[in-house]
Amino acid sequence: MAQWTLSDLSKKMAKLDFAMLGTHSATGGITARPMSNNGDVDYDGDSYFFAYDHSRKIAEIRAQPEVMLSYTGAAGMLGGPPLFIAIEGRASLIQDRARFEEHWTKDLDRYFPDGIDTPGVVMIQVHAERIRYWDGGEEGEVAA
Repeated sequence: MAQWTLSDLSKKMAKLDFAMLGTHSATGGITARPMSNNGDVDYDGDSYFFAYDHSRKIAEIRAQPEVMLSYTGAAGMLGGPPLFIAIEGRASLIQDRARFEEHWTKDLDRYFPDGIDTPGVVMIQVHAERIRYWDGGEEGEVAA
């Protein structure tokens, strides 16, 4: 069983757009919500999501930037097991319009009506510190 590289993982993640983003809540628990990569799935160890600055998830990231991403793929070929990926990382908040443009897609206009000029828009960058995967018979950790 060969150990996957980040490039191997990126190829397998190519169709995985949605993740559960887990943060530490103000009450001390862990909370999660679905987030979309917005089709920006050429994975290099960083994931990008857009949100409103006033949202609870942004307050939680400001208070404690250690986060978790959980991806699940569809069932494999011939009904085989799906791909599961768990990423522990550190989130940073970006408010740079030029950086927004690097990761913006037209589909985001549905949620942010003025595009990158929408008041209060912020980009979350999650930099992976530990990546674990399970794919049926294979499991392991990818160097981040």
